[in-house]
Parts: sequence; structure tokens; C-alpha cells
Amino acid sequence: MSQKFPNKFRGHHSHLIDKKGRLSIPAQFREVLANVYKEERLMLTAWGNCLVAYPFSEWLKIEERVNNLPQMKPEVMAFQLAFISRAVECEFDQQGRILIPPTLRRQADLKREVIIVGMLTRFQIWNKQRLEEQIKRFTENFEKISNALGDLGL
Repeated sequence: MSQKFPNKFRGHHSHLIDKKGRLSIPAQFREVLANVYKEERLMLTAWGNCLVAYPFSEWLKIEERVNNLPQMKPEVMAFQLAFISRAVECEFDQQGRILIPPTLRRQADLKREVIIVGMLTRFQIWNKQRLEEQIKRFTENFEKISNALGDLGL
């Protein structure tokens, strides 16, 4: 059964960040936002060595889950500090670009060339070199990762 538009964020896309910090989001990702989520904005935050972008409605689900956790647990407070507090809302300009704030660009070491990676209900924005290093580590540990995924039922 063919689809007129993609229904998930998939694939790797090479893009460039301009001098003002604007990044063009792949057209197929904008189609997912418009057709699946009926949205034209993202929530963007830092996660490890990259940035992660969520459709606004997916982000609200995360906030709700976090809000229902025990707020005084150190792990919950750390997660909120590292993940939730750095989140920014990004709207698209007429060219399909978002403006990535300087603090998030520094956190993920985003320079000129980046890779946008689809992760089904969200996507990541990586410094090209960091992503290549991460994939190399995963490849070196493929058997261990495969076994762990098998234990999870995949």
C-alpha cells in the first residue's frame, strides 16, 4: 500500500547551517509535521552529543510524563535540568528553516555541515563528525547491541 506522504521521520539528510544559525529541515520531514501532526513548529533540545526535535504534540506527551514523576527525585530533577530546561520552540520561516539558538548549537558542536537523522516520532541533528564517531562505536558493538535488542523482543 503506497502512501502519498511519509508518516514517520526516517533517513539521514545532509544539510548546512547558515551564519545566522538557520537550518533547512528536509521537505519530507516538514510533510510529516504538516500531514501527520498538523503542526508547523518543533520543540528542540539537547540530548547527549546532538539535538533532538519533536513535533509539539509529541513534546507535550513527554512533559506530561515528566510532570507525573516524583519531582523531588534527583534523577528527575537532573533530567529536567539537562533536557526540559533547554527546550526551545522553533517555528519555520518561509524557506522551511528553523533558527537554532547559539546555546544549543554550542552544546551539540554544530558548525556548518550537519546530518539530520529520522527517529520515527522525532529527529536528531548531529555534527557530521560526531555522528560518524557514534555510528563507528555502534558498529564496533553491534553484536552486544543486537543481543540487547533481542532481549527486548526485537
